[in-house]
Amino acid sequence: MIEMIKSAYVIGRRDFTAIIFSKAFFFFLLGPLFPLLVGGAAGALGGEVARDIASPVVGITMSADDGRALVAARVALAKEMGEGRFPELKLLGPSKDDPETLLKNTQNGLIAVLEGDLQKPKLIGTAGPVESWKAEIALLVTFARNGDAMKLMPVETQLVVQSAGSNKQKQLVTAQGAQVLVFMLTMLLAGMVMSNMVEEKANKIIEILAAAVPMDAVFIGKLFAMLAMAFLGIIVWGSVGFGLVTLAGSAMPSFPTPAVGWPMFAILCIVYFAMAYLVLGSLFIGIGAQAATVREVQTLSMPVTMLQLINFFLGMYTVAKINQPVETFAAIFPFSSPFAMIARAAQDPTLWHHGVAIIGQGMFALLIVRIGVYLFRRNVMKSGSGGREKAIGKRKLFGLVPLGRG
Repeated sequence: MIEMIKSAYVIGRRDFTAIIFSKAFFFFLLGPLFPLLVGGAAGALGGEVARDIASPVVGITMSADDGRALVAARVALAKEMGEGRFPELKLLGPSKDDPETLLKNTQNGLIAVLEGDLQKPKLIGTAGPVESWKAEIALLVTFARNGDAMKLMPVETQLVVQSAGSNKQKQLVTAQGAQVLVFMLTMLLAGMVMSNMVEEKANKIIEILAAAVPMDAVFIGKLFAMLAMAFLGIIVWGSVGFGLVTLAGSAMPSFPTPAVGWPMFAILCIVYFAMAYLVLGSLFIGIGAQAATVREVQTLSMPVTMLQLINFFLGMYTVAKINQPVETFAAIFPFSSPFAMIARAAQDPTLWHHGVAIIGQGMFALLIVRIGVYLFRRNVMKSGSGGREKAIGKRKLFGLVPLGRG
């Protein structure tokens, strides 16, 4: 065991050094930053477009007095309820054109037309806008018809720091956010294990390593080297994210303290990311060991990626079902366990079950590594008994070995 650990350390140090001092690793670190910048720009542009789209205008063809009363009602209600709760009102006055003509006029930009008077209003438009805004228009008409006699009743308010209901809802948001972050980082980084294994198989490096050290040490060393590289990337990205959060200051939303406390929750998030990476990475490294080309890697890894997405959805589904049977299953099942346990850490202060889950996930990752090593020896290196029998059978078939010899 000690010799295998030493061999795994040598393999891991070799891979880690070779990766971080390559040019590709520099661009790998920059890779996730570009989507963030593009996403931020797209979000700002999309928000501006959404604000423009979300400014519906209703034309008012009532009398001047009724129109002014509606505008005054809108100003008063929007002040209390919010500007976006009501459509914009455009006073057209009594018009000779019928409502359909007004709606078809692109210069007006109307979604509906309100005609008649305050005693008998009539809202005209297509089905969508009429159904969306008829309640708000009715409220404006009622307020305008009663004038100063109708005022909103003032409600005395008292603010508290937090409530049990709101705190639980926010903890659910914290749990889901941590789940999404761990899943995205795992899927972004775990796939590199396969490409590294396929590359070394193509260069015949894996055969040299297999002759020098046990294959278990090769697999484990490569897996932990990739995990160390992943943590290095997360440190860089986290530093950039921390800088952005510091610049945002009070604009960032506040989250309630998780049930286990922020320091322990952060530690558990890091550990569960490592476990999710090791479980998925051990499966990927086994797939990479079996594949001969990049095309085979893509073919074999696609079902695994889809299944992992299902496991993530299972973890998200159970976020509000703590200690229910489906959540217990998700916490036990190794592929969904890291996501389910993160959600539990945000809402349940008990710590001992995290130790059990982490040990179980680590043992499962080791089991997958051992299975991958066995399949690699049997199918690729042909070192198992089955491989020797097949090789001897082929030599006999071609006359390289006398039939009387085994």
